Amino acid sequence: MENQIQALLYSIGLTANYVGYQQLTIALEIATQEPESLRLVTKRLYPETARRCGTNWKAVERNIRTSLRCAWKTSQPTLEQMAGHSFDTTPKPAQFLAILAQGLNSAQ
Repeated sequence: MENQIQALLYSIGLTANYVGYQQLTIALEIATQEPESLRLVTKRLYPETARRCGTNWKAVERNIRTSLRCAWKTSQPTLEQMAGHSFDTTPKPAQFLAILAQGLNSAQ
């Protein structure tokens, strides 16, 4: 699973030099294993990711938001294709995670 996540992140311009890369990888692992965590992002997904990374949930959210901005800037058409529709504004971090998790689930 980790290799698929890394390939997906690289395809949208995110590499391991981003602070949030590892946190995003872990959040996506959790989201694909427990899809219901995407409905409870701030109560479940971020805290569990933070616990595994030794940080707090606010840092996880901030780093995922930063990764989202970078990916949106370089790969907006790819993300919109993965989502199946275009966006008027940048998606929220929870939407971003859901799009990526769906991309991983369809690749399996």
